[in-house]
Amino acid sequence: MNTHENPQALSLRPFTVAIPQSELDDLRARLASTRYAAEPATETGTTDWTHGAPVSYLRDMVDHWQNGFDWRDQEKAMNALPQFLTEIDGQTIHFAHVRSANEGATPLLLLHTYPGSFIDFLDLVPHLTEAFHLVIPSLPGIGFSQPLSDGEWDTARVARTWDRLMRGLGYESYGAHGSDNGAMVARELAMQAPAGFLGAHVLQLFSFPSGDPAEFEMMTPDDYGALEFAGWFQTVNGFAQMNASRPQTIAAALSDSPVGQLAYNELFENFGNGTATLTKDQVLTQVSLYWFTNSSAAAANYYFTEKSVEARVNDGKIGVAVFADDFRSMRPFAERDNTNIVSWTEHEHGGHFASMEVPEELAGAIRAFYA
Repeated sequence: MNTHENPQALSLRPFTVAIPQSELDDLRARLASTRYAAEPATETGTTDWTHGAPVSYLRDMVDHWQNGFDWRDQEKAMNALPQFLTEIDGQTIHFAHVRSANEGATPLLLLHTYPGSFIDFLDLVPHLTEAFHLVIPSLPGIGFSQPLSDGEWDTARVARTWDRLMRGLGYESYGAHGSDNGAMVARELAMQAPAGFLGAHVLQLFSFPSGDPAEFEMMTPDDYGALEFAGWFQTVNGFAQMNASRPQTIAAALSDSPVGQLAYNELFENFGNGTATLTKDQVLTQVSLYWFTNSSAAAANYYFTEKSVEARVNDGKIGVAVFADDFRSMRPFAERDNTNIVSWTEHEHGGHFASMEVPEELAGAIRAFYA
């Protein structure tokens, strides 16, 4: 950070997470009066994830939500990070800003997933602060970046906003890491290539076959495995189709039912395929944050605003870390759509929420990319 006066400096307000007790009481009352969906039994007489989040899973999670989960403990963990509010492009922006003791550290944006939040990175932060000054923003309309100024927030606008945030904090040069929506915004920053941008590190490069038979000639057995996984994902990701077509319709249900919000966020459990490793507390902290901040409509709307955006080739510097239990980027298609991939690492453990599942391993991949 420069010591001279910053002409782009933002006005910052310190922020502390402190949900009113009345809202915690309201959540508890709603959970106590949950009406569970009717559910068909499987051939074995038990329930599974074939039709979506099973009632048995929801009952178990709700029991923990009521009797074992402590939101105040989670608030303490969040408030261990210095947090601020500011205004950019008419939007209130919430972010955590964790400066390294090393003044020469690299400034780094950490960009969260869907259906995640800045909470994604709580366990990752300690593994990065020696090498990086960390800026962890909440997407407009999600978490504490409230209220939403308008519904026209797409990836390109978010990327411009994060660049403005970094300039406003005095950083002339920085990098970005992200997963899911965060990966899309990080890649967009690489395409926009603002002055001093050091490159994007992501968990996914969402590139798919174009239909050209020649593309398949370059595929390895691992690429075919990744394509098969992507095909399976298309059979279970009904949320993406709903968000992209009727975001306000689904938001009406999610905004009125905390258990509905929990069920809809199947991605935290990897759709029950047996590979999810998040703890109950990790899942419920994220779901509770969405509930308390009424974030479901804005989160769904990102899919709506992006559905008609034309795909573009990225010539900016980018690296990808491919985790075994996540969408696995397919290299021939990723290289077609990203001409400057400088790092490609593959990891045997971890998935879509690697920052919460295997934070130390992910930190190593991030450090190696920016080294």
